[in-house]
Amino acid sequence: MTIRERPVPSLGSMATTTPLTPPDQRRKPPPIPYGALWWAVCSAAALGLAACSSLGPHRVWGTAAALGYLAAALLAVRGRSPRAAGAVAITGAVLLPLMWLLAVERAQLEVRVVARSAGLLLAEGTPYLQRPLVPEDFNPYLPGMAVFGLPEAVAGPGPLTDPRLWMGAAFLAAFALALPAGSRSGPLRWIAACPLVALPLAVGGVDLPVAGLMCLGLALAGRGRAGASGLALGAAAALKWTAWPAIPVALALQAAASRSADRGECRGPAERAAWRCGLVALLTAAALVLPAVLRDPAAFRAHVVDFPLGLTDAVSSAASPLPGHLLATHVPGGRTLALLLLGVSALLLALSLLLRPPATTADAATRLALGLLLAIAFMPASRFGYLVHPLVLAVWAAVGETPGHLLFLRVRKQVSR
Repeated sequence: MTIRERPVPSLGSMATTTPLTPPDQRRKPPPIPYGALWWAVCSAAALGLAACSSLGPHRVWGTAAALGYLAAALLAVRGRSPRAAGAVAITGAVLLPLMWLLAVERAQLEVRVVARSAGLLLAEGTPYLQRPLVPEDFNPYLPGMAVFGLPEAVAGPGPLTDPRLWMGAAFLAAFALALPAGSRSGPLRWIAACPLVALPLAVGGVDLPVAGLMCLGLALAGRGRAGASGLALGAAAALKWTAWPAIPVALALQAAASRSADRGECRGPAERAAWRCGLVALLTAAALVLPAVLRDPAAFRAHVVDFPLGLTDAVSSAASPLPGHLLATHVPGGRTLALLLLGVSALLLALSLLLRPPATTADAATRLALGLLLAIAFMPASRFGYLVHPLVLAVWAAVGETPGHLLFLRVRKQVSR
């Protein structure tokens, strides 16, 4: 009797790709703070903002949010579920102040800048005023940000066309899609109720969609969807400069996959995925940014480069007492020193990606969050609200999926006789 052996399929017969997750990385995400102490701290922070801020929308938010967080803390003390406490916190910190501010037509300055930029884009082909004089005239965002003002530019002002609604919706949708399909509600509810996110959701904030798209781009890269990852990262890069570091981080993540796959003779598909992600990201950003740049290069430079760096006569309102601003304001030659520290931070991030590329999406998000934190700290014109970028990335890294090393493998089962 002859025993026939079943041939083992070779790695060369692999047709498509699927990211594998090592068993030791399928661990339970860390718990999210939902207790009474957390909501009490949030209430105190909101109350402090209401008492100290000179901005009317911020005072409205602080008052409503303090009451909402306090109610959530009381529910937590009485043993109610985290879902109930989170829903009450969102009601007080997002829904109520948002509806009130929409009714009285009040918003943060950024909302009006986005709405005006959309009108200019439709009328003149560029979202930038040709001769900005005062800080309110400047639009320091890349041309893609004007998309959120198009509903108001087309249909006129109104509660449903307000840019902050569309920016908030884009953030929540992108962040939800970046989370694992079966565990989205808890992290999404927590991040929406977090004060640093709830405030811009209610008063308007341009950083939220950028942060959400960065998380989505890294998540799609970790799932082996290089083209879709490039689209998300390219869209984020067309909104603000702060999204551009996410592209090399995503490429380093996929380059690590290529190196890991080298021993398995499937390096080619992983390398092609990295190149495809980078190419799609750059083409997407270029398609959204270059038309406005070519339409009026001088205006683009004045708004998007000179004004954020403090190189114009008009002084940016982004003046939170962070190290870069303090150096630029109180130290002779401090602006140059702050820009030097900013460049050194970017160089260190680039070196870390080359010498030790991130092996998982959580590693990539953490690395990006650290890089953005350093950039926010050393920018001459910065504000505390920018911290929403590293916060969202850090939360997503903690609760999102961790696909591990991107070994893009799908074995087609074949039995030869």
